[in-house]
Amino acid sequence: MTGKELHQLLLDKWGYSYDVQFRRTQGKIFLQVMWKYLEQASFPLTEAEYQEHLDTIANYLNALDGTAQVKNFIAQTRDRPRLGKAVSIPLDLGERASEWIV
Repeated sequence: MTGKELHQLLLDKWGYSYDVQFRRTQGKIFLQVMWKYLEQASFPLTEAEYQEHLDTIANYLNALDGTAQVKNFIAQTRDRPRLGKAVSIPLDLGERASEWIV
């Protein structure tokens, strides 16, 4: 997956260029689709910075073998990012979980 593909996935599902972040809680890693999006006047990143951020996230997803999990979750979820509530996508890292949780 590339950053552009991730961006298109978000646009196709929700119609906005939402911010995405990794979060680690309770020994698990989640990709969170945040409620802020590029089309907002208050969004802190430029379009180029946003694309660079998505490229970085996509590279991590590829390294974690999490792209299929993210695509499947987004395709199946009915949740929407909304103010104060992110959509949390759990990543099952299997045997490699201990490599990423430090």
